[in-house]
Amino acid sequence: MVGAILLGFVAGVIARVLMPCDFFRHMSGPASWAVSLGAGLLGALVGYVIFTLGLGIGDTDIFDWGGLLSAVIGTLIVLAILGWFLRRRATSQTVEESTPTQPPPASPPPAGP
Repeated sequence: MVGAILLGFVAGVIARVLMPCDFFRHMSGPASWAVSLGAGLLGALVGYVIFTLGLGIGDTDIFDWGGLLSAVIGTLIVLAILGWFLRRRATSQTVEESTPTQPPPASPPPAGP
C-alpha cells in the first residue's frame, strides 16, 4: 500500500514536470500533491494496462517500482486527457454563462395613423 502511494506520487510529480502547459500548474500545496498522487496512481494503472496487458512487456505487478516508466507514460496520458476534458468543460461553462437567460425585450408596436 505504501509502495503504491509512493509510486503514484513519484510518477505524478515526474509527469507533471514533463508535461508542458499542465492544466493543474497553478495549484500549490496539498491540492497539488493530491493531484499528483491521484494522477500518478491512475497513470500507473493505465500504464499497466497498456504495456503489460496490452503489449505483454513490463512488470507483472501493477504498483511496482519496476513499472515506473510505464507509470510515468500512463500518467502523461492521464494528464493530457484530464487537461483536455477540463479545458473543454471550462469553455462550455463560460459560454453558458455569457448567453442571456431571458429573451431581449420586445420593441413597442409602431404607432398607427
